Amino acid sequence: MDSRLIDLRTGTDLVTDVTRDVLDFCRGRGDGLCHLFVPHATAGLALIETGSGTEPDLAGAVDRLLPREDVYRHRHGSLGHGRDHVLPAFIAPSLTLPVLGGAPALGTWQSVVVVDSNVDNRDRKLRLSFLS
Repeated sequence: MDSRLIDLRTGTDLVTDVTRDVLDFCRGRGDGLCHLFVPHATAGLALIETGSGTEPDLAGAVDRLLPREDVYRHRHGSLGHGRDHVLPAFIAPSLTLPVLGGAPALGTWQSVVVVDSNVDNRDRKLRLSFLS
């Protein structure tokens, strides 16, 4: 299995598109599986359509499901940081994609995104692993 760890800066938005990184990693590898993993207690991975309003829709859904209020037992960090630690139970920190002919077999409108609501730490890692 070949594996690579890349550095990310998730920025101020909930969603960071990493599709280009996944495409570059899979290029020329033939058929297999690409496993993605964010080794963080406050981030997850998802497949969504980007650029069509889905990013703010997802942010609104996360806000409704997991409000950024002082209602969590986990209380260090910024207001509502406990929500950041609950997020990966709903948006898993790993994802596996089929790869055919060196390209992830994504649907027409699917993009791979990191979902990270933790405003206290925006430096992230993404592990990409390929299994033939």
